[in-house]
Amino acid sequence: MIERLLRWVDDRLGTAHFVRKALRKAFPDHWSFMLGEINVYCFLVLVATGTFLALFFNDSASDVTYDGPYRLLQGVTMSQAYASTLRISFEVNCGLLIRQVHHWAAVVFIAGIVVHMGRIFFTGAFRKPREINWIIGLMLFIVSLLAGFTGYSLPDDLLSGIGLRIADAVLLSVPFIGTWASFLLLGGAFPTEQMIGRLFVAHIYLIPAIIAALITVHLVILWRQKHSQFPGPGRTERNVVGSPLFPSYAAKSLGLLCAVVAVLSALGAVVQINPIWLYGPYKPWLALSPAQPDWYIGWLEGALRLGPPFAIHVAGHTISSPFWPAVLLPGLLFTVLICWPWIEAAIGGDRLTHHLLDRPRDNPLRTAVGVALALFALGLTLAGSGDVQARYWRESITTITQFYRLFCIIAPIVGFAITYAIASELRRRGGVQIAPRVRVRRNVQGGFDEETLA
Repeated sequence: MIERLLRWVDDRLGTAHFVRKALRKAFPDHWSFMLGEINVYCFLVLVATGTFLALFFNDSASDVTYDGPYRLLQGVTMSQAYASTLRISFEVNCGLLIRQVHHWAAVVFIAGIVVHMGRIFFTGAFRKPREINWIIGLMLFIVSLLAGFTGYSLPDDLLSGIGLRIADAVLLSVPFIGTWASFLLLGGAFPTEQMIGRLFVAHIYLIPAIIAALITVHLVILWRQKHSQFPGPGRTERNVVGSPLFPSYAAKSLGLLCAVVAVLSALGAVVQINPIWLYGPYKPWLALSPAQPDWYIGWLEGALRLGPPFAIHVAGHTISSPFWPAVLLPGLLFTVLICWPWIEAAIGGDRLTHHLLDRPRDNPLRTAVGVALALFALGLTLAGSGDVQARYWRESITTITQFYRLFCIIAPIVGFAITYAIASELRRRGGVQIAPRVRVRRNVQGGFDEETLA
């Protein structure tokens, strides 16, 4: 019966040839090529757990008096959003487990994107013809930051409320459009009755749809262009040496899926994350110290703490101090990263097609720039926890801030110089393992040359 059904479908759609060819598509065997799949599986966990949480979450900002099982908050006035999050945590079966798995999946998802993009950058996998996928990856990272922030803000606890207030101040600092952007996000002057509902719509509907679309386009382009691979025996610019999709690669990918779900479930079960009942509901006149966001927002928090405290007036508009570190600086960094494939091609005069990857030592300039950027981001991230460090080290917050301002200037320069020197020496000693570069042309049928299976 199944065979007759498949033949019926194939007679009408002609899918047999495509499926047969797809199942024999070669995938490189190197472990680093599966980093991207971790992100896909984390996204699937996020969708599944997020759907469960949405069934019990109330996005209303109207006040209620808590009378649930958590005694320390009984009789406290709070928003229905915060009360429903407490109910998920303490009253819904498996609610706290699902909540923590969802949060850990978000943390690992963004960390996986960073590691995956690091592999792409340091091996030169963004070069022609993969510039579009590089841009899509950066867009995916930016949208994922928005997804994490909107989800983090939904419970309306004291910590997330402070973060949302900071985000509103950053939006208001943008000249000309800042006020309109803040009104679109919040529906009025902070805080408003509409803001949680709007965050809920963005987090549940808009942002996941954008992420799913970006992942889909990313995979379609990857499938069409074929995989890049490290140089090695039998590997050229015209082939791909590796395992076929079925059964070898499919079995490894299925095992990775099970491992990702198991690790996220274990983290959600035994490692506490975001205990909102310890913070209490958000009240505009209260502040929480020490207050730390998730790591992926920490670099922006650090940039705000290290940024210059001055404002200017232009054409009747005030550009306040949050604009420089939280809008201008990220904008410049992401613009450079988006344009990097063309910047590197212009510096090196390399306009050829590349399907073989570099070792980091093979391109000292690129590797040194990557290390400098990583040290700069590390300094900003550590600066985001300056209040915690000041408490434990018994130092003034001013001393901590001045230290990280110097670190963010000196460390990238020193790191660039040392990395460039080491990579250049390793390249000189070991030689550059680059296969003969050719211009890969599409054949008459619109495909590339035939792939090689190991």
